[in-house]
Amino acid sequence: MKTQVAIVGGGPAGLLLSQLLHLSGIENIVLERRSRDYVLSRIRAGVLESGTVQVLNDADVGGRVAREGQPHEGVELSWHDERLRIDLEALTGETVTVYGQTEVTRDLYDAGDARGAEIVHEAAVKRIEDIEGIEGSTPSVVYEKNGAEHRVEADFVAGCDGFHGPARQTIPDSVRREFERVYPFGWLGLLSRTPPAAPELIYATHERGFALCSMRSDSISRYYVQVPASEKIEDWSADRFWEELRRRIPADVADTMVTDGEVLEMSVAPLRSFVCEPMRHGSLFLAGDAAHIVPPTGAKGLNLAVSDVYYLHRAFDLFFNHGKSDGLDGYSDQALSRVWKAERFSWTLTSMLHDFPHYEPFEKRMQKAEFDYLTRSETARRGLAENYIGLPF
Repeated sequence: MKTQVAIVGGGPAGLLLSQLLHLSGIENIVLERRSRDYVLSRIRAGVLESGTVQVLNDADVGGRVAREGQPHEGVELSWHDERLRIDLEALTGETVTVYGQTEVTRDLYDAGDARGAEIVHEAAVKRIEDIEGIEGSTPSVVYEKNGAEHRVEADFVAGCDGFHGPARQTIPDSVRREFERVYPFGWLGLLSRTPPAAPELIYATHERGFALCSMRSDSISRYYVQVPASEKIEDWSADRFWEELRRRIPADVADTMVTDGEVLEMSVAPLRSFVCEPMRHGSLFLAGDAAHIVPPTGAKGLNLAVSDVYYLHRAFDLFFNHGKSDGLDGYSDQALSRVWKAERFSWTLTSMLHDFPHYEPFEKRMQKAEFDYLTRSETARRGLAENYIGLPF
């Protein structure tokens, strides 16, 4: 097969890029190693920046977000029961929207079905070849499906295949630089068919560890508690989870929280900060988790993937429709500038709110000082709010 852009990875980043390229008249093929049902079963983020919502609108997939997404004007921090609301709208004039990543993916699939998008599922990519730009060679992606090997030739390859995908590894070790911090804890998450514990997200710090009260809709709630990185999901029952969560969140919220609904999913997610530089090598471009990972504390993972796709789509549009390569040449630097700022915010929020087992009394006092500064400084709260609602593209 031949196309203009071969997209490796059929998650939200790959599907959104495919949709935007289609609207710009640019041919593309999406290769996804899992089945469609598997992709739609993955439980991920649920807080969309205002810029992300705008990009979804630009891609003609924002209708259901507008109808069913929940605008949130603020978030709450709880420090050992001391409460602080960050009024996002008052501080920035913007809000965030609660709408699950799974639903974003579903909307993108529906749009792809409507236009007859070429999405190959259960396509295990074996190698990405000839991205170096050697004269006479054509970039291509070789994948296996149903025991047979196939090849897609393309002008460019977009690696949207996540942290464990092959795209990033295609960049030579002599070129690729990776920056990583692995945290000594993870998040144990529970998704339940229950009304949310509070109207807005609550980020809670407690001597037993961090907790988060979030939601997906008026009837679906998402909760997390910090656990050691070695924790096993089989050691946790739903009852044990609810008991632990209640201990860490404000008492009035714990007393009224509904916990008798159906448990839809439980899982443990490790936390890490990771960035790969550069995000372009030859004809290969990385986007989303293939290039960077953030702790979920700042709600930046999906939003960063969307900003990458925003820059990358514009670069391809300039090249194919206007004959300009400036966007392609500047893609990595432009994307990484926003990535590192989001990494800083996610790292800062994670460092302030979590219990680090190696922290001594000095570090713990610094955490409290950070919270106290937020309570007393509108400038500090505005800085947090500006990063939370998302820096401009």
